[in-house]
Amino acid sequence: MSNAAEEILTIFVISDSAGETATKLAQATMAQYPTVEFNLFRKTFMSDKAILLKALKEAKKLNAMILYTMINEELVQLIRDFCQESDLFGFDVLTAPVLEIEKRSGVAPTREPGALHHLNKNYFKRIEAMEFAVKYDDGKDPRGFLEADVVLLGVSRTSKTPLSLFLANKNLKVANLPLVPQAHIPKQLWEVDKKKIVGLTNDPNVLNGIRKERMIAYGLNPDTAYSDIDKIRAELEFANDLYEKLGCVVINVASLSIEETASMIMNALDLEDHSYYTTEND
Repeated sequence: MSNAAEEILTIFVISDSAGETATKLAQATMAQYPTVEFNLFRKTFMSDKAILLKALKEAKKLNAMILYTMINEELVQLIRDFCQESDLFGFDVLTAPVLEIEKRSGVAPTREPGALHHLNKNYFKRIEAMEFAVKYDDGKDPRGFLEADVVLLGVSRTSKTPLSLFLANKNLKVANLPLVPQAHIPKQLWEVDKKKIVGLTNDPNVLNGIRKERMIAYGLNPDTAYSDIDKIRAELEFANDLYEKLGCVVINVASLSIEETASMIMNALDLEDHSYYTTEND
């Protein structure tokens, strides 16, 4: 068992499009094994039999696991047969749910590769949301608070900007404001529905470490006012007092990933991810 644990496990993601769906599945699986070393290969936009077969032969040499998202039935069968003949693990991510929907709806699938990534109205809404996040990042223009779906507040290094962009990728317009004690709070903030506001906080010691690392990354002395633990506590206290006055949702990001925090925000504000579907006709 110990010898097996020391081996590098290889996963091939094979797709007729960008391969994002199967890649996310692979990454979620690998995350369950932090002590195991993985190699992940992405073979994307596979529409030619000869090129696909070449990729499969590479996978066979490495005894790889294969996760695939193919919509062309002939290519799906080619992968399935190859895996069976080569005794390789192959997992077909799309076929089962596609066939189940066809069975329940009576509607045949389009069998179009990359259909998820159409440049439809939803796509352009997502681009608009990302432009909004950049425009109203770091409180550049407080008027954006009144147009936003979500307003993020937090002291420095509570992931406001990455969260804004992550949520923008889900078609949500997000503005954020950095909080500094004694700094002016824009009047527009008090006009925003509290159900749209999220206060981000962190543990003082965690924030202290993050800020020191940032200073080191810039080639500066890590022990500055920016990373001083007492000043960090004062900043967090100021922020928490503001959150209490606003009556907004508060999330401690100390042990959370961007994805986890975003999910908590969407649940708390009762928001849906509309980034991959639309009820409008395209």
